[in-house]
Amino acid sequence: MQLKLVYSLIILLLFSAFTPTQQNPTVFMIGDSTMADRNTNNENQERGWGQMLPCFLTDGIKVENHAACGRSTLSFIREGRWQTVLNKLKQGDYVIIQFGHNDEKNDITLHTVPGSSFDENLRKFVREAREKGANPILLNSIVRRNYPPTPDSPHQYVYEEEGDSLVDTHGEYIHSPRNVAHEMHVPFIDMAKLTYDLVTAMGPEKSKELFLWIPAGKYSCYPQGKTDNTHLSIYGSKLVAKIAAEALAKTVPELAKYLRPCTDNIPSLYPEQHF
Repeated sequence: MQLKLVYSLIILLLFSAFTPTQQNPTVFMIGDSTMADRNTNNENQERGWGQMLPCFLTDGIKVENHAACGRSTLSFIREGRWQTVLNKLKQGDYVIIQFGHNDEKNDITLHTVPGSSFDENLRKFVREAREKGANPILLNSIVRRNYPPTPDSPHQYVYEEEGDSLVDTHGEYIHSPRNVAHEMHVPFIDMAKLTYDLVTAMGPEKSKELFLWIPAGKYSCYPQGKTDNTHLSIYGSKLVAKIAAEALAKTVPELAKYLRPCTDNIPSLYPEQHF
């Protein structure tokens, strides 16, 4: 009887040794500077919202932010950055995909066409992530803070005088991620609308706090000051990350269990959600 018990324990131990342990999923992020990790030295006030996303997640899930400044879908692929992510993907991981700001540029190393090459690159990310057993999530670009003097004024990054109406600058590039998501049955988060609503609610003056409106002499990183309506401040990146986290929980319910409440005084766009 004792011998049988010993044999049973040995078999159990051997079985346990060769049974793979369940790994926590990783959220991989690919995109541009509005999502990317930024240097925190020398009082730098710029942050990507992906840099702040871990503030809203528990230790049960890991974040790897591969977003990079100045990249489009085209350059992200050509530089091998997507292949780096693809090599790391495992079953059950998530890939958050947000491009557009640099795909819009005329630079031939960056430019893609919505409805054509931009969409095809998004499909490539989705298709290849799924082949690795990962779960792609498509987002469109966050809004620029663009208050032209009149709604039909040509877009400039800075105006001598601003108007009262926020005007989108991304055009068709915010529609491609939605279209590809619908076509390929991928979760989609409309960050363009969510951030448009946020900036509109704050208004022309208050919304400067979300971006890099910095007076001269305040921070050593910006001795001459800075006016930037595209990139996010520390406050803005954290608020956008919170909005994204709440939207992820609504759109991908499997991720809701990894969200944790934020103790900062940041308003929620989804007051019915309690994490």
